[in-house]
Amino acid sequence: MTPDKAFFSLYGAAHSDKIFTCIDCGKCFTQHDALLIHQRAHVEEKSYPCSNCGKCFKKKSNLIQHQKIHTGEKPFLCSDCGKSFTRKADLIKHQRIHTGEKPFPCSECGKCFTQVSALIRHRRFHSGEKPFPCHHLGNRLIQQSDFAACGTAPKSDKIFPCLECDKLFTQYAKLLTHQRSHTGEKPFSCSYCGKSFTEKSNLIQHERIHSGEKRFICSECSKGFTRKADLIKHLRTHTGEKPFNCLECGKCFTQNSALLRHKRFHTGEKPFACLECGKCFTHRPDLKKHQKIHNRVKMDNLNVPIMAFGWNRNKYCL
Repeated sequence: MTPDKAFFSLYGAAHSDKIFTCIDCGKCFTQHDALLIHQRAHVEEKSYPCSNCGKCFKKKSNLIQHQKIHTGEKPFLCSDCGKSFTRKADLIKHQRIHTGEKPFPCSECGKCFTQVSALIRHRRFHSGEKPFPCHHLGNRLIQQSDFAACGTAPKSDKIFPCLECDKLFTQYAKLLTHQRSHTGEKPFSCSYCGKSFTEKSNLIQHERIHSGEKRFICSECSKGFTRKADLIKHLRTHTGEKPFNCLECGKCFTQNSALLRHKRFHTGEKPFACLECGKCFTHRPDLKKHQKIHNRVKMDNLNVPIMAFGWNRNKYCL
């Protein structure tokens, strides 16, 4: 089945009642369970097994594509942010984040989406269809992600569980990345300083610090940044945009981190605790300032002149 045929079979399914498409033959089904039963008929046709996980494929080219998941090879690089992908199709989908392109419109309300799968899920809200039966709650759900609400997972051949924490993934590659959080494995090392990362995209961004590459330039003041996200934050200093609003008092902030710090005034949360006396603080700088008091006392006990450390005795007196 050609990529174009697969694309149009999926897109056609979004505009019909048959929304579960077989990637092997393009046949559509109204229920997910019916698709799974149908797919068993293709198993015997697949003669190229993966030596790593046993999954079979009809074409050798599909097997080669699949094996990149195990080897970690990601030859398709995004020119905007440096993130890499194993398939060109995934790169094309990702690039829509940067371009803002949303080529899949809903015929009911006109809302547009970057991926046809998102359009399919959206159309269920119009049709009222709930194709995923939840045996735990005794009802049906609109999308697979709703299973998180009841702590169960749909019965599917494409669910990869983590054996350490039972977290579920729909893609094997994401499971492999997640497992590094348990093993501590960081296979991507910086050639400049030796710092290691769990994902290659993070390594690429980090190495720009050493190379001095700042490919994202502010059109207002020509300041350069290594990451596009940092450029977006910086541009708010020119536009005055403050997209992060406090629901309690309505105050607005340019960055989400500033909003999170501000919210602690409303909640009373004090996450930064002093290991010496147990006193808690809302912000980390306040904790560091407080810890200098303990350091001063320790120096007094050792009869070390305070001014040798550049501290002001009066400022931190108890």
